[in-house]
Amino acid sequence: MREAVSAQPERALPRIGCHTLPNRVILAPMAGVTDRPFRQLCRELGAGLVVSEMVTSDSRLWHTRKSRQRLIHRGEPGPRSVQIAGGDPQMLAEAARMNAAAGAEIIDINMGCPAKKVCNKAAGSALLRDERLVDDILTAVVAAVEIPVTLKIRTGWCEQTRNALRVARLAENAGIAALAVHGRTREQRYSGSAEYDTIAAIKQQVSIPVFANGDITTPQRAAEVLAYTGADAVMVGRGAQGNPWLFREIEHYLRTGREHAPPSLTEVEGTMRRHLTALHAHYGDYLGVRVARKHIGWYLASRDPRREHRARFNRLEQSAEQFAFLHELFRGDTAIDNGIHAA
Repeated sequence: MREAVSAQPERALPRIGCHTLPNRVILAPMAGVTDRPFRQLCRELGAGLVVSEMVTSDSRLWHTRKSRQRLIHRGEPGPRSVQIAGGDPQMLAEAARMNAAAGAEIIDINMGCPAKKVCNKAAGSALLRDERLVDDILTAVVAAVEIPVTLKIRTGWCEQTRNALRVARLAENAGIAALAVHGRTREQRYSGSAEYDTIAAIKQQVSIPVFANGDITTPQRAAEVLAYTGADAVMVGRGAQGNPWLFREIEHYLRTGREHAPPSLTEVEGTMRRHLTALHAHYGDYLGVRVARKHIGWYLASRDPRREHRARFNRLEQSAEQFAFLHELFRGDTAIDNGIHAA
């Protein structure tokens, strides 16, 4: 990113259809990450919008335990945004209708996932290689539901086929309500650094809200990206893993220009414990223990350079053992010396 331009004058908060977001910080949809417990936690800590894990558009697969849990969104604070993935326009349209009937208030279409198992099925970012199919999908889904439809893309399939600007125009013409752009190609996956020139160019060419995604890991970077691109909001993905306080810190910095105090040790413990409780309640004892290894591992990652705590936590087999681990971690005589402190 070139030197950031000065901050823009105060603008109206972004709108997605009839929904006005309370701030400019959005939790990105991430498969295996943005489940209901994590979405609720990030919203409590300042995310203005949270987006679910992607759900396959093939409703024949919705009977699996993984899909059933991803489809649970009734009762969550609104607006409830559900991401769908697939490559068939009519199947995606039907999935949009079914999710709207189940309580979704925004439908998000995935054209940004770089995973092989998704791209090999002509879905996710693989769709960017076929602009006619992109247009057919967007038109079909927008026509299928009365709620707003959003789209998430990358800058293109590879460096030689960067077509995000053309796709953005297709999206606007099809009636897409907002567009999120990750500043990498599919070929890059998550390597290198995100670039924001493409996002800035898109913002200049379309009138719908544009959300900048990629490497948003600090409040300062969020402010720089908003100023440089003119985007309406930032979308935070991997930077929130193990650090849900990032939403609060970004929102505070954008609003006041000052840094928010980091979470205290007591708050870190309380947040981890609440998250662990929610994971067990959502997934049950057996699966909850296993999903918790991933989420709690992210909290420990920046505080456990020798990986000793994570290795020990990953060996635990019972929910009671995991709660006891947290108690010992924050109460033990060697906890601080081992690196457990507020980030």
